[in-house]
Amino acid sequence: MTNLTLALDVMGGDHGPLVTVPAALQALKFNPQLSIYLVGNQAEIDPYLIDIETAIQARIQIIHTTEVITMCDRPIHAIRSKKQSSMRLALELVKDGKAQACVSAGNTGALMALSKILLKTLPGVDRPALVSCLPAMTGKPVYLLDLGANVSCDSETLFQFAVMGSVLCEVVHKRSRPKIALLNVGIEDVKGNDQVQQAAQHLIHTSQVNYDGFIEGDEIFTGKVDVIVCDGFVGNITLKTSEGIAKLLVHQLKHGLTQGFFVRLLSKFLAPRIQAVLSKMNPDHYNGASLIGLRGIVVKSHGNADEAAYLQAINLAATEAKRRLPEMIKDRLETILLDINS
Repeated sequence: MTNLTLALDVMGGDHGPLVTVPAALQALKFNPQLSIYLVGNQAEIDPYLIDIETAIQARIQIIHTTEVITMCDRPIHAIRSKKQSSMRLALELVKDGKAQACVSAGNTGALMALSKILLKTLPGVDRPALVSCLPAMTGKPVYLLDLGANVSCDSETLFQFAVMGSVLCEVVHKRSRPKIALLNVGIEDVKGNDQVQQAAQHLIHTSQVNYDGFIEGDEIFTGKVDVIVCDGFVGNITLKTSEGIAKLLVHQLKHGLTQGFFVRLLSKFLAPRIQAVLSKMNPDHYNGASLIGLRGIVVKSHGNADEAAYLQAINLAATEAKRRLPEMIKDRLETILLDINS
């Protein structure tokens, strides 16, 4: 197996090295072919590297910096004033070919802006999009994009998201002509704002994309379609609401299984199955959103991710790097967009 190197912005997110470094060590433990750049304040990183195995230590390289992009920093400030931030330096490792992917739990707007500047977008793509998988009743995950990288989108951007989502689903999950839908306030043709309406018209007249029409929020998890497209404002609220509902259901289920002697007794016999269900419902199981449309691989972790969730984001970045995702998307994307624009 080919060796793989990832660059981690260990200072990003709500918890910084407290979560990111232990997660990196777990990833190194389970993947002997993996090497990792830990980009951040060495004084805060070193305490987590005490007494680790020599073989793992050899696959770690620290890029020291004390500069951090906070969640409150505006993207333009991060670009102009924080040239040595952990996020920027991690992305530069990908740009320079020293790492195959970058993982950050930091400021989404800054990550998108810096990624676009440093890594550049693929031909025919105006803006990168954040995309992640969500569980569905069919057992096959559904892609949702954009998740917050682009709060406001015009119809052309929504159209590009649909094309990229289609290619991503086809390449990664090997689904022939995946079904694409636009998230809307109704399924009727007359519903929706101008941007959604115009994007729908673009898709209707594009034979290369298997457009299935509008979809409402209550059908997101049915598995009716493979890719759901919306702007980042709607997508982020949809994602966070879904995570909140999942946590509520998990809480209610756990609480219900502790009420009454016979219920507790029965739950012991059903424990393995219950645990499997809870795992699938846990939002952390799906942590890691891909910033697609770039010439390099960037994975955004939840800002409040714990160690297990951040590990999921690292694993996602490793998987995309192994499959050379940008190159695979580029080949298909260029063909589709050139045909559409011809």
